[in-house]
Amino acid sequence: MSLGDDHESSGGYGGTGQTRTRLPDSGDAFGDPRRRSSRSLVTVVGVVVLLIAAIAFANRGDGDTESSGSGSDKAESSATAPTGKQPVKSKTGGIATGYAHTEQGAQSAATNYGIALGSADMYNLEKRHTIVNTVYAPDVAATQLPEFDQVYSKESFLEKLGLSKDGAAPSGQTFVSRVVPVGTKVTSYNNSTASVALWYTSLFGLSGEGSKNPVTESWYTTTYQLKWVDGDWKVTGFTQKDGPVPVGRDQRASTAEDMSKAVEEYGGFTYAR
Repeated sequence: MSLGDDHESSGGYGGTGQTRTRLPDSGDAFGDPRRRSSRSLVTVVGVVVLLIAAIAFANRGDGDTESSGSGSDKAESSATAPTGKQPVKSKTGGIATGYAHTEQGAQSAATNYGIALGSADMYNLEKRHTIVNTVYAPDVAATQLPEFDQVYSKESFLEKLGLSKDGAAPSGQTFVSRVVPVGTKVTSYNNSTASVALWYTSLFGLSGEGSKNPVTESWYTTTYQLKWVDGDWKVTGFTQKDGPVPVGRDQRASTAEDMSKAVEEYGGFTYAR
């Protein structure tokens, strides 16, 4: 996630390779209320259609699956959900490691590493070192750590976010920095390197009473360059671009209290294919 909109998307902030996080805009986050009525009607119609389809699917009898006919009459099916290797079972510093030496393994690595690099833990010195040393190739981590520390320790940057010099949120507020993956795509692959594009939404900001930087969402696609090192996939660099960005729904924003509670109660996932 970016550390501001004015930085280059390739290589992250100052060449650190850090994922970007877009700071909240000053504009209206909830859209034009004059459009809510018509959009709400469309939403209701869409929900009704989905319910009808769900009921029809649930009521299908066994006769549908046992109907006679040659195999040529049946449409060929294709996988629509993550499948393949079993989820990784090992962790290093709380981060899933030990991925399969396959395209699916590379996708899992890129996803979980992206979550770690975009987390609030990156704003804590000790946790940041653990993350960088875990997800990056050793030779790359050695050069990246000083640059990460310089960026995340900059008081003016932390002050702009509303955080203390050690990356902590003000009393009564919760700092939210979370990557929510949507999907991945392998853009290149061979026995020793891989390039994986990760499409995700990012939640970032401070939730709580008196917050001047409320939690907002942004959409990005980050392409990670990976290398097979000592029996696992490791990051060597990445590039990033905005989007694809979906059309916003006419949903009312949650209160700061509800947002803080959700972040504390809902943990993240380990992704594997």
